[in-house]
Amino acid sequence: MASHWNVEIVDRVATVTISNPPANALSQAVLGQLSELLDQWENNDEIKAIVLTGEGRFFIAGADIKEFTQLNRENAEEMAKKGQALFNRLETFPKPIIAAINGACLGGGLELALACHIRLAAPEAKLGLPELNLGLIPGYGGTQRLPRLVGRGKATQMILTSEMIGGEEALRIGLVEAVYPVEQLLAEAQKLAAVFASKSAITLKLALASIHNTTELSLSQGLEQEAKLFGDAFATEDVKEGVTAFLEKRKPQFADR
Repeated sequence: MASHWNVEIVDRVATVTISNPPANALSQAVLGQLSELLDQWENNDEIKAIVLTGEGRFFIAGADIKEFTQLNRENAEEMAKKGQALFNRLETFPKPIIAAINGACLGGGLELALACHIRLAAPEAKLGLPELNLGLIPGYGGTQRLPRLVGRGKATQMILTSEMIGGEEALRIGLVEAVYPVEQLLAEAQKLAAVFASKSAITLKLALASIHNTTELSLSQGLEQEAKLFGDAFATEDVKEGVTAFLEKRKPQFADR
């Protein structure tokens, strides 16, 4: 089966473009391919940061609705759990993942973007969770992650009305971190990823793990884990290089060890 994900690696940044015309729908096959790619990326030392975007006018317009006609209660729940597990893996991935939202980002597409570490959008992007229009609810984590980003009230409004918002509104409510003209969006995402890639791979992993703890642990537990991970950083060669470079007033050359 041909891959629906096109991967280009330049200077340790992987730019990954979903290509599943006409709307880049997340079929089960497409999700399976993404899972396989995560396996490859996790252990690939040539990749330190990842940018996800969509081909054409769409980021990801949602799930493949045709597949829903074959579902019953049991296998629908199983499909949701499978998608949740994949997006949980995105959220906890040890390398930073940036969603460059170039167009329609709806349903499962928004749920995927919510699981990324950073979201950038074009002004004309459309973001929403329209599942209630189909007699459904979000099933890949939308009811859990959206309130954590934009607050319970706004998330409830978006989900219950199925409204779609543009990039500027998404920025205003904290759903995305920045908005760029669509013709500049990918380059800006790659520029940010390059900044991430200039850091030590080990401390990127430690920082992402500690940040993730803010949603999983109490403050006291999170602080305890932060202290442990801070200590772990001092067991690396890169901390010696980073401190020495600072004192010598030069850029560090991290070896990722």
